[in-house]
Order: sequence, then structure tokens, then C-alpha cells
Amino acid sequence: MSFYIGAAAFFAAVLWTIVSTAEYPPEDMEAFRRAKLKTKGLNANAREILSAIADMPATMRQLAPVQLLTWLGLYCMWLYFPVAVAHNVFRAANQSSSVYTRGIEWAGICFAMYSAVCFLFSFVLPGLARAVGRRNAHSLCLLCGGAGLVSVSVIHSKILLLATMVGVGIAWSSILSVPYAVLAGSLPARRTGVYMGIFNFFIVIPEIIASLFFGWIMNHLLNNNRIAAVVAGGLFMLIAAVLMQRVVDSGDEAVRQYARKSDLRTVAAS
Repeated sequence: MSFYIGAAAFFAAVLWTIVSTAEYPPEDMEAFRRAKLKTKGLNANAREILSAIADMPATMRQLAPVQLLTWLGLYCMWLYFPVAVAHNVFRAANQSSSVYTRGIEWAGICFAMYSAVCFLFSFVLPGLARAVGRRNAHSLCLLCGGAGLVSVSVIHSKILLLATMVGVGIAWSSILSVPYAVLAGSLPARRTGVYMGIFNFFIVIPEIIASLFFGWIMNHLLNNNRIAAVVAGGLFMLIAAVLMQRVVDSGDEAVRQYARKSDLRTVAAS
């Protein structure tokens, strides 16, 4: 039933976007059609993607390792946090015990906690980005997420585990929005769609890496210690926070100027 409910919610959200969002056609439709004909076909699409990768804007190149490490950290959490809670916090002896089941269920509550924090922090994030800049805001949020995951190693109380998810929720709110906002300001208008698609590579590649290779790492390097895997995810996120400081956000100054003008208008109105 949870899959059916989720599918219905997802379909309704997509349908709402399709129905309620106006699409503005290019000013010169004939030129647009001619350009589309030139890029029609699998080979043409492949050439377009390879060409776009070769000409990738500097900001996108700088964001790539940030995204790779961030999402690798998230996949470590999603894959190993529930089992880590069951074994290390609830002290379940094996997977067939009722204690193990309660641990897995509590991990689900922890995930619900970070989703709730994400929702609430989304109202705070725009103000934080205007105050310190989008680059610094994203670094701060990733630091919160990384600290939350690393702290799991020293927490043995199920209630305190919820506190670690506050940091993850703050990071999740920023992960879903700020990198895309930073990226958008650096993309050439005619290739925005292509580059947004390529940017998703940096989400999928960590998933492939985690799925194919992290099992081997668990068996040969981490001795199947799920807590160590969660901590590794936190460390990946902390490194991503540091690397975010290398990113040049071309639109950051525009955001600051808009914020200053808004403040001046508020002062004038009062």
C-alpha cells in the first residue's frame, strides 16, 4: 500500500505541474524547429552530450565533486543507517528478533524526522543564502549534515538519534535546492536542458558506486561495521562542505544586491 500511495502522490504532483505551468515557446519557432532537426537522432544526441561535457562551465566542474561526495554520503546513510540502529542502539542479536524489527522501525522514524526538519528549514534557507551567500549557506548546511552522521558513532540513545537527524534535515533542504540555483546562473541559455541532465550524472554515479563497490568495502575494510559506514557518509559530506568553498557562484552577488535593495525598500516603506 505504501508504494501505491507514493505512486499516486508522485503522479499527482507531476500532473499538477503539467496542468498549472505555462510553457513559453521560443520567439522564433521556425529557427527552433530547424535546430531540433539538426540534433535529431541517437548519434546527434550523444555528440551533443559529449560536446557539452567537453565545454562544461567552470562552476559546474567545481560543483561536480561536491555533488559526488554529498550523494555518496547520503547513500551510505540510506543503505546502512537502519541496520546500524538495530544492532548498535537497540542491540539486536540477529535479524529475526523483534528487537531488530523495532530498530528498523525507529530508523524510519529518524528518516521522517529529517524530512520534517527539511520542510521547516526550507523557509529559513532563502534568508540564510541572502545573508551569507549561497556558497557559504550550502557549506554550512553540509557541515550540519556531516556532523549529524558522524555523531551517530557516539550515540546509544534512540531519542538522541533524532537530534542527529536535525543536521541531516538541514543538509537535505540545501542539497535539493542550492546546487541547482548556483548552477543555473553559470549555464548558457541554449544548453540549460542538456547541462541540467548532465548534472544529474553526479547523483547517479555515487549511487552506482555505492551499490556495486561499498559491499566489498564493508566486507574487506570496515568489517561489516554499519556505524563505520554511516560515519564514512558523514565524512564524505564534510569534505563536500569544504570543497564547496572552491565553487565560484556567479549569481551570488546578484542575490546580495537584490537583498540589499529589498532591505532599502523595507526601510523606506517604514
